[in-house]
Amino acid sequence: MLSVLVTFLITQLIPAYSYFINVEPKKEICFYDTAVSGTKMSLTFEVAEGGFLDIDVRISGPEGKTVYKGSRESSGKYAFSAYMDGDYKYCFGNAMSKMTSKVVKFNMDIGEKPKQESGDTLDQDHDKLAEQLEQLSGQLVAVKHDQEYMEVRDRTHSMINGSTNQRVVWWAFFEALVLLAMSLGQVYYLKRFFEVRRVV
Repeated sequence: MLSVLVTFLITQLIPAYSYFINVEPKKEICFYDTAVSGTKMSLTFEVAEGGFLDIDVRISGPEGKTVYKGSRESSGKYAFSAYMDGDYKYCFGNAMSKMTSKVVKFNMDIGEKPKQESGDTLDQDHDKLAEQLEQLSGQLVAVKHDQEYMEVRDRTHSMINGSTNQRVVWWAFFEALVLLAMSLGQVYYLKRFFEVRRVV
């Protein structure tokens, strides 16, 4: 019970932010993060709504060098180490869509700055403990992101199920109307067929 409580408290203390953005057709939205060389960075994204649930993704370094580029992706997770100090740019583009805007959920994570080595054994023991705690907190953030990812997937699938259910209901209603019209038409036709006509 104590371990569950400690885990819960640690997950509440770790800052993990998810953002939802609306990318209009033929537009690109970019976000920036500043990092020191050697810092571990990651981007996790998921298209929640819009069109075919696809988006263009681009990560650029400080010099404009492309770190990652993806086209028409519905979700993804990309991690890398900063190759130099400066601003890293994350861009989401909806250039392929002419009318449909896209809702994108994403997380940008920046790890701790790389630490310099020290010669003291006591400091090394503390550094090992701190490193293990950082790894644990990183794994907890990853679990939190995975839960948020599952929440978005659940919402997307619920929308698909609701849409499919609505179509099935309307199709069944249409079939019932067609069946009723056919039945009335057959009754009318058979009634006319058996009528006796008198010629005067």
